[in-house]
Formats: sequence, C-alpha cells, structure tokens
Amino acid sequence: MSDERVPRADARRNRARVLEVAAEVFATEGLSVPVHEIARRAGVGTGTVSRHFPTKEDLLTAIVSARLVKLTAEADELARREDPVTAFFALFTALVREGAADCGLAELAGADRRLDAIGERAGADLCGRLHELLAAAQKSGDVRADVSYADIRALMSACMARKEDPLGPILAVVTDGLRTRS
Repeated sequence: MSDERVPRADARRNRARVLEVAAEVFATEGLSVPVHEIARRAGVGTGTVSRHFPTKEDLLTAIVSARLVKLTAEADELARREDPVTAFFALFTALVREGAADCGLAELAGADRRLDAIGERAGADLCGRLHELLAAAQKSGDVRADVSYADIRALMSACMARKEDPLGPILAVVTDGLRTRS
C-alpha cells in the first residue's frame, strides 16, 4: 500500500482553478502578476497556491509544460511529414502565433532562456527541435546560411510582440527575408 494520499476533491478543484486562472492571467497580463493576485482571482488563499506550487516558477512550469510537450510533438510530426523548409517555417509560424496570443509565453520565449529550462524539466526540447529544423532548412539551401539560431529567436520575439491581427503580413516579411535568394 502506498503512503501517498489521494488529494481531497476540494484540493483537486482548487489546484485546477489556480491553474486555470494563472494560465489566463499570464496569457493576458504577462508574468509579472503576483501570486497573491492569482490566488485572489481563483478564490483561494495564497497558502493554497503555495501548497500546490511552492514557487511561482513551479506554477508557471505546470502551466507551460503541457503546451511545450504538445508543440514539441507537433514539431516532430512536421519534421516527419514535411520537407525541411516547410517544416521549419510551419513551426516558426506556429510558435509566433502561440506567443502573440499569450503574453506570458512570449516573455518566456525571450532571451533569458526560461522557456528552454521549463522545456528541459518537462522533457520537451521544443527549442532544440526549432534549432534542428533551422539547420535542416539551411542545409537544403532554402534558408539563408548566415542566419543563426539566436537570430531566429530574436525575430520570433519581435513578431510575438505584435499583438494586433493579422500577423500574416509581418510573418510574410520575416519568412521571405529568411529565404535564400536564387
């Protein structure tokens, strides 16, 4: 018999509510929202949040990990199903659209590598997949060889910062600029 107790129904509901509210708040307002504000909006005390998520980073990891796993699986599927340049641009576009719709995700995708660290903890190397697809697209000769992975991350962050729809025109300019000219 296991020593682990199954959480009470109210504890499970509270945890789910905290995750739901935190995901919404981080997406709409960014990562600077304090934990006590998330607790207030979820209708629980800060102690309840802390029992489930000892640090704000733990809360953030719980929210983002599942998305990173899903996006990494999508990247793997693109790599299997598409040619390198199509797969690279499809992933680039999908990640920009995800970040433009979610302030917190866009902040994480910035230069501080927090997204990479959360992905590592979740076993989802999305950033590695993007790097691999870039290298394959460059090797095929369809993406400029003088563009680094750091350049791609910076371009993605810049595109994510554009919150207005449509994103299509800015994505078209950036992706066109990444293509090799014949």
